[in-house]
Amino acid sequence: MKKYFSLILLSCIILHSRAATVDTVTVFSNAMHKEFKCVVVKPTMKKRDKLLFPVVYLLHGYSGSYSNWITRVPEIKDYSDKYQIIIVCPDGGYSSWYFNSPIDSTMKYETYIGQELPEYIDNHFPSIKTRNARAITGLSMGGHGALFLAFRHSDIFGACGSMSGGVNLYGSANKFDIAKRIGDTINYANNWKELSITGVINHYPKDSVHIIIDCGYDDIFYKDNHLLHDKMVALKIPHDYIERPGKHDWAYWRNALPYQLLFFSMYFDKMKSN
Repeated sequence: MKKYFSLILLSCIILHSRAATVDTVTVFSNAMHKEFKCVVVKPTMKKRDKLLFPVVYLLHGYSGSYSNWITRVPEIKDYSDKYQIIIVCPDGGYSSWYFNSPIDSTMKYETYIGQELPEYIDNHFPSIKTRNARAITGLSMGGHGALFLAFRHSDIFGACGSMSGGVNLYGSANKFDIAKRIGDTINYANNWKELSITGVINHYPKDSVHIIIDCGYDDIFYKDNHLLHDKMVALKIPHDYIERPGKHDWAYWRNALPYQLLFFSMYFDKMKSN
């Protein structure tokens, strides 16, 4: 009986030792002169010769926080191991929309997440330091933020995604603190045009970006996502677009994330073979 128990205990120890590790780190932003917490999930190395990993940046939504993904979808530890990727969940503020606010100089989240954070991760974790090994995605506000950051920083991110993204800022003009970040639609009309992803995609970057977008039929942003897809088709911007049953909730995002990570994993593998 003791021998049997010892074998079970040894098996549990081995399994535990092979699980992805979850760290909460504190990152200082020079742009905003403050510290931010960030969750970093690091996979267990499957092959001894694999010392460095691709990175997926996973953004939270409006009113969310850096801890949302690991708390709501703890399976990201399994995905990190399965796809051998580092998953980074940054703090995007309550309602930053991941902009460098043109009306509030204290809010420079585009610089923080688009430049400073990748530099920190590359200096402190075993990441592959190239755009072909970086992807960024997120939900709702974070979906817009991921597309926005990837298009404007295609030298940093080679792939991007959006889950239930708030991709049309005009559609939420009086909601979600957007006007507090970029000004009202009358006096600052150009901000709404240039900072919305529906405007940003008019300037497809010279470095091609691999894109996946998905949204549920019953989502509050469904029509906006479908229109974005139509516009990208008209502009001949390559992308994967998925519509499926679902609402603007964690049940949908929990289901959507594995598809996005599979897409990124295939992208990373393709880049390695090129």
